[in-house]
Amino acid sequence: MKLATLPDGSRDGRLVVVSRDLTRTAPAGDIAATLQDALDRWAQTEPALRDRAAALESGSIAGEPFDPSATLAPLPRAWQWLDGSVFPSHGQLMQLAYGFPPIESETPLMYQGMSHRFLGPAEDVPLPSEADGIDFEGEFGIVTDEVPMGVSAEDALGHIKLLVQINDWSLRNLAGAEMKTGFGWILAKPACSMAPVAATPDELGPAWRGGRVQLPLRVWLNGERFGEPHGGAMSVGFGELIAHAARTRSLCAGTIIGSGTVSNPDAATVGCACITERRALDTIETGAPRTEFLKFGDRVRMEGALGAGEPLFGPIDQKVVRSGLI
Repeated sequence: MKLATLPDGSRDGRLVVVSRDLTRTAPAGDIAATLQDALDRWAQTEPALRDRAAALESGSIAGEPFDPSATLAPLPRAWQWLDGSVFPSHGQLMQLAYGFPPIESETPLMYQGMSHRFLGPAEDVPLPSEADGIDFEGEFGIVTDEVPMGVSAEDALGHIKLLVQINDWSLRNLAGAEMKTGFGWILAKPACSMAPVAATPDELGPAWRGGRVQLPLRVWLNGERFGEPHGGAMSVGFGELIAHAARTRSLCAGTIIGSGTVSNPDAATVGCACITERRALDTIETGAPRTEFLKFGDRVRMEGALGAGEPLFGPIDQKVVRSGLI
């Protein structure tokens, strides 16, 4: 089942079901007004939503044309956004290129980010200054129902109700100073973006395995291929990430957890899902970064797709623009 949120003048939009090929949509407001409403009552709403999606797929209801670029984020705002960093090659590249010390931790790396706004998949990305080191970070993510405190990693997998694709925008030149405080990021992490569609895990078939999205994330910068790293290279799966987050607290329905930047050991061949990794490869090869951070007017596109190229989440395709605040 695939779900999306269309604009209706409210902050949370209206919930619709979407055909598997992302060409048609049917309203679901009589089942749940919003995706958050559906997640809050998932045991009651999921069967009805699946029936609506099946009727759309079979043609028993005609539906309407679906334009992925006209959607809001599936969750335009969420109660909680937690981002992991569980692709070992990402950290190893930073250590090799810049001499950063390894982070000694027996638990997954995770921070709590801004959740009160997620940008839509085709929405311009307003940022104040090119000097901040504008970067993108392509990720896969999950959305939970209510998760009890102390849940095991195995049981946590049953709380994953939806999968999403995320661009975690980052301001690299602000990140270093904030990291040194030990209190986490505020300035360096503006609003993230989400692909048009949230999909239930069964939509991935065998590509959902081990609590991981076993698919490449394809990234283009200004129309040129930037990378195609594979999501299966996570050191731990989403079950472990949920269990870590819920060790000392419960998680509310609608909690979003990200994988961190999708990264592979053979990044020099498959490419990258963020500019910082490309700059690290530059430094290893030539002694200095050659790839520039983003400028206003640059366009970033990313999309995860199934093996035969069938659409899954739809594309994030956005332009970086000056915010007008400075």
